[in-house]
Amino acid sequence: MTAFLDSIGYGQWILHALVVLPLLGVVPVLLGPEASAKRTALLVTSLELILSLGLWWALDPGRGTLQLVSNTPWIPGWGISYRVGIDGISLVMVLLTTLLMPISVLGSWRYITRQERGFYALMLALLTGLVGVFIALDLFVFYIFFEIMLIPMYFIIGIWGGPNRLYAAIKFFIYTMAGSLLMLVAIVVLVWRVQAVTGYLSFSYDHLLTNAGAVGPLAPWLFAAFAVAFAIKVPIFPFHTWLPDAHVEAPTAGSVLLAAVMLKIGTYGFLRFAVPFFPQVALSPTVSRIVVVLAVIGIVYGALVAMVQPDIKKLVAYSSVSHLGFVMLGIWGGTVQSVQGSLMIMISHGISTGALFLLIGMIYERRHTREIADYGGIARVVPVFSLIFTVVVLSSIGLPGLNGFVGEFLVLLGSFSAYPLATVIATTGVIFAAAYLLWALQRMIYNRLDKPENERLSDLNGRELALMTPLLIGIVWLGLYPEPVLRRMEPATRRYLQLTQPGAAAPVAAAGPTIEVRP
Repeated sequence: MTAFLDSIGYGQWILHALVVLPLLGVVPVLLGPEASAKRTALLVTSLELILSLGLWWALDPGRGTLQLVSNTPWIPGWGISYRVGIDGISLVMVLLTTLLMPISVLGSWRYITRQERGFYALMLALLTGLVGVFIALDLFVFYIFFEIMLIPMYFIIGIWGGPNRLYAAIKFFIYTMAGSLLMLVAIVVLVWRVQAVTGYLSFSYDHLLTNAGAVGPLAPWLFAAFAVAFAIKVPIFPFHTWLPDAHVEAPTAGSVLLAAVMLKIGTYGFLRFAVPFFPQVALSPTVSRIVVVLAVIGIVYGALVAMVQPDIKKLVAYSSVSHLGFVMLGIWGGTVQSVQGSLMIMISHGISTGALFLLIGMIYERRHTREIADYGGIARVVPVFSLIFTVVVLSSIGLPGLNGFVGEFLVLLGSFSAYPLATVIATTGVIFAAAYLLWALQRMIYNRLDKPENERLSDLNGRELALMTPLLIGIVWLGLYPEPVLRRMEPATRRYLQLTQPGAAAPVAAAGPTIEVRP
């Protein structure tokens, strides 16, 4: 496979294609007939997935440096270039994104019945933003993609969401925009300070990472700006209040992409930018204690609040706060095991929570309610749905043999030496997760069938089984044999840990072909 990819110059054009293809797909979606919009979107997103799969082989798993790097001058006078590349960390995020987008389109097949052209055009624009965020190696370009993904999601929630969609969309927009503006200010100040020392104006990730020490006493303030922007996106307690509203009101596809991919941009931002740029601040005892305490609060608080939710969608939303707390704990755990565990939770949470939101959307289309109390005993009526729902719930709990277990185990194992008390408290989050998810499962699926409305429910159809199949395969595969994924992430993880050691500010050399395109 590697030889074939080399023969077609795959590494020279693939990252550009993954960004441009969805934007090109917007044109036929908007100009074509309303009835064909979803088919066009499915075709484009499926092609995006197929093209992205080659990254698995194109990336050299033995190197932790950035690879497939391409640099095209954009605004030379301002030191801005269209610079993209990937490593093992961004690889798994890109593949998770391209996998979930066609699944989300299929999940919207019957859910979205009005203004379909607008909806699917926004989904494609969102795909460009999401992929761009994970491959951008110029901070100005990263900011542009960061904003591009915000706007489509705002409209997806605000137009196709639930009864309180405008409130949820505006709250989502205000929180995210406030964080991103702080990040923009921090980027500009960082570039300005580095230029003052080096005499070279550039937004390049490599250049800024190498010379980030030039910010001197401004480092705590710049880290705080980056950290707040990414903390809102994670979201870390107490920046989480926008999340339940956005999840509950968003259409199914919006909830899937929000939970499975967009939340991961916050944790990715810490790994790629905030901590490597300012390791002396980020990993100082004071900041570390604050982050770890907030992570543990989020783990326990999210689980306890999820336990009392009557709405199954809001329950899953609060569970995300708890799961992402484990990711933050693992990042600050500072070991190969804990950081790889964080990355595995990011992947596993994306698959399991995305699957949960899809299943909730499927049953909502049949019953038009998300109240747990309105169900009960439906395993007798929809056995296939109930079986898949049970497997996904068990994976979200972290049952050994399924995907959720690997990441949580590695985080707890790797973080214990640095934060033993916090790790022990975080372990209770696993117990609470079993409590709220199994209790919800029992009330929805396995209690008595005592409501006549549930007796006429139809089981999953072929389309719904088709879109759930790859997620179930991922759940089992990552649970039983995560080694290929861990192997591709480990060199980049070790590189991250090297960069965050005291005094480490070495340049990030690009591995593999680097393409310079000059006007």
